[in-house]
Amino acid sequence: MSESNGATNYDCSESAGALTVILIGDPYEHINGSTNPRSRRQGRSANGEIQWCFSQVKGTLDDEITEAADIISCVEFNYDGDLLATGDKGGRVVIFQRDPVSKASVPRRGEYNVYSTFQSHEPEFDYLKSLEIEEKINKIRWLRRKNPAHFLLSTNDKTIKLWKVSERDKRAEGYNLKDETGEMKERGPLTGLRVPVLKPMELMVEASPRRIYANAHTYHINSISVNSDAETYLSADDLRINLWHLDITDQSFNIVDIKPANMEELTEVITAAEFHPTDCNHFVYSSSKGLIRLCDMRMAALCDRHAKLFEEAEDPANRSFFSEIISSISDVKFSRSGRYMLSRDYLSVKVWDLHMESKPIETYPVHEYLRSKLCSLYENDCIFDKFECCWGNNDQAILTGSYNNFFRMFDRSTKRDVTLEASRDIARPKTTLKPKKICSGGKRKKDEVSVDSLDFNKKILHTAWHPTENIIAVAATNNLFIFQDKF
Repeated sequence: MSESNGATNYDCSESAGALTVILIGDPYEHINGSTNPRSRRQGRSANGEIQWCFSQVKGTLDDEITEAADIISCVEFNYDGDLLATGDKGGRVVIFQRDPVSKASVPRRGEYNVYSTFQSHEPEFDYLKSLEIEEKINKIRWLRRKNPAHFLLSTNDKTIKLWKVSERDKRAEGYNLKDETGEMKERGPLTGLRVPVLKPMELMVEASPRRIYANAHTYHINSISVNSDAETYLSADDLRINLWHLDITDQSFNIVDIKPANMEELTEVITAAEFHPTDCNHFVYSSSKGLIRLCDMRMAALCDRHAKLFEEAEDPANRSFFSEIISSISDVKFSRSGRYMLSRDYLSVKVWDLHMESKPIETYPVHEYLRSKLCSLYENDCIFDKFECCWGNNDQAILTGSYNNFFRMFDRSTKRDVTLEASRDIARPKTTLKPKKICSGGKRKKDEVSVDSLDFNKKILHTAWHPTENIIAVAATNNLFIFQDKF
């Protein structure tokens, strides 16, 4: 496959230590192939090629990472896709806002500019256990918007915070007891009363913590998920899941507890948890055993007994020392419709139908060529990497990351897939982004990449897909890439 590309503009600026690269083009359309009757309307040339255009870059293109704290640890679009939040290992949250001009243009473009940056978490120390608590942001989840302000939840290993992000472009002037700087005036008889008036000021975006939910988890928090009732959310660590009310910070309800009486009998841990997108009583959680449990909070107060168990029987012929490690599920996501689930293990992504527990209805290999290298991946701890996955805006495409800054996209309707690279080489005008092919053995062709040359220090763990459009966000170490279809 080949692609043609034209540059629109090029802009470099530094922002919060993270690099944002925004490209216009459609990886989903790339998957569909040239037989798609919509190809001409979707930015394809006469021979079925996709036109990719470089649009924008923010940040620096250094070879080395200057600060480990700049490494991005989570990426999340809000519910309408106009805001995109990233968290990093330094405890910072950077929010990007979609440029109104690019959104209103024809064709629409997906250009995001820095909207707000704030320090969400600080390093702490647990004196009772003599343990340091990292400031790294593990997850960010947006709340549905109810007023002009935006709200989001962010969490590190122990503490969850609710942040309010609001705009202020007017200020009150003409106080009777305060001067224009806000200081109290000297006491004395008032000669007259003035009515304060609002006057325009330069736009200011303020981020303020509204709630802090702490001291509820013994182990590291790996998931938070906001319920569709917009009043409650869950938080999950290795052994427990707690249910919170957004307005109550000093207590939560434990709804799942898999901790055995004797920790030597521990056989699995919770790896991810998420609420159903529409049914407020349903949630799922995955485990290191490769199991997904669907729980119904109407059945019992404590959901240790699941309503459904999704498990794929292992083929005895493929059994090995690494089987249990690579079968561990690192991420689980409900489809936007709520009918399906998407799970990611080390080597594949799987699609599950909520009506069928015995096996997934679809399985897509992400980097099957690494199966022969599991021993070396175990020695360098890469086999324990936690890759995320996400659904496309119409539940027909799947996005997940891999090594060497590669990311994979799968089309459920055509069963086609494509491997693309989030590389600094594309951050130049008129650069063509080409699909990558991995050569696992034998003679390597010119355009193929040898599996022995893959850089396992460059990995894409965190991805996000715009809720309504073909815009994706891909975090590659301290860089954030954004892609969009041309039309």
